[in-house]
Amino acid sequence: MILQPRIHILYENPDWLPPLTKALAEAGFEDVRLVQLSEGMLDPNTEPDKGIWINRISPSSHTRGNIHTVQLGREFLYWLALHNRRVINGIQAFELEMSKFRQDLILQKYGIRTPKTILVVGIDKLKDAAQQFEGPFITKHNQGGKGLGIQLFQSQEEFYHYIQEHTLEPSPDGKFILQQYIKPAKEQITRVEIVGERFLFAMNSSTKDGFELCPSDVCQLEAALQKGPDVCPIDGESEKFSPATIHSNDPLVKKYIQLMKNEGIDVAGIEFVEDANGLRYTYDINGTTNYNEKLGQKMGVDGMKELVSYIQSLMSLEPQNPQHHMAFGGAEKQQDPTDPRYC
Repeated sequence: MILQPRIHILYENPDWLPPLTKALAEAGFEDVRLVQLSEGMLDPNTEPDKGIWINRISPSSHTRGNIHTVQLGREFLYWLALHNRRVINGIQAFELEMSKFRQDLILQKYGIRTPKTILVVGIDKLKDAAQQFEGPFITKHNQGGKGLGIQLFQSQEEFYHYIQEHTLEPSPDGKFILQQYIKPAKEQITRVEIVGERFLFAMNSSTKDGFELCPSDVCQLEAALQKGPDVCPIDGESEKFSPATIHSNDPLVKKYIQLMKNEGIDVAGIEFVEDANGLRYTYDINGTTNYNEKLGQKMGVDGMKELVSYIQSLMSLEPQNPQHHMAFGGAEKQQDPTDPRYC
């Protein structure tokens, strides 16, 4: 019998787990450990278990009550890195995902066009930053997620009036981003999904209803339930997501892949918007990417199965680990591929 490396999944949102654990189970992975990073203890004198670690920690974790997850995740991933554990989206990728400002810097490093972006710390500095924009701009959180904190302002005057009358939604890391608003030629943005230096597919997401564009089926269910208890977006075609006509040989996709290869990113959904002049502006790198099941079926691509295939390609490089120990004083759960989180 050939032993597989143990799979460890770092997570904070259990609702996003079933597609991945199901794909792992279908591929024959029997030894999957779920480690929830909401709270816990780390002993620097211990070593983490061997095997392949998957980082599924999102910058939006604070919106689900897990206010310490990002900080704990930083220490945990650093611990794994020092012990040379193979982590899918390890500490380097994680730090990049937690900062829109750093994402802008990295994108520009690879010759990728981005909207004008300014990092702001301190409420009093927001007006100074707004003076750097001649046209419409948006506010967002530096540690973003789910599109929360994003607001569009048509002018400096509108922004000044707003912050006099209201308080911007607090950013979890205390840092705000002001960013040039790029009006899309169509009411949509495009998201490119890449796993292991390989283009999977691209999708368009409609912006007609705002900036909260999480593609996961759970996100769509949550949004639908706000409209009524009998609504299920998985029962029918989604109008929010559609296939995009972009392919692996596109120059922008090639730049994305090169960036990910050089910057330690295994998995990402990278988003751009195209303006009326055909210029494409990239503005977001999502490491904790999720996939829309309905769209995947339509396109013939299962994102989580592709991720599992990538994990299988890494297996020969990992030492086998027949004996395990619990090196982290946090929550450990066994996988449940039948978890009924879908309507």
